[in-house]
Amino acid sequence: MASQPAKAASTLAPGSAYPGPRFSEGARVHVDSREAIGHCRTPYYVRGKAGTVASLVGIFPNPEQLAYHRPGLPKLPLYRVRFMQAELWEDYAGAADDHLDVDIYESWLEAADA
Repeated sequence: MASQPAKAASTLAPGSAYPGPRFSEGARVHVDSREAIGHCRTPYYVRGKAGTVASLVGIFPNPEQLAYHRPGLPKLPLYRVRFMQAELWEDYAGAADDHLDVDIYESWLEAADA
């Protein structure tokens, strides 16, 4: 029996009208730390971490569904999220303002606690 991908907490039913992106540039977000079985586009090292939305890349079919020959609907916003290197890597010894940008789909993001 084939493994099924993890169901995203904020995924809408196929055919639903998408209300639009939830986050704007500068918003603090938290990446879900759930385990994913099957195809996943969210790097493990950013799961459970907080970052800042640098930009909205666009709205695209869900690649976690496309990988299983599903239509990838509804389409999801893809954000470029900026993480400070020192917050990602415990022993990071680089400059304090070093950062890493990662493209993450909205289904993996929640608003970070203020």
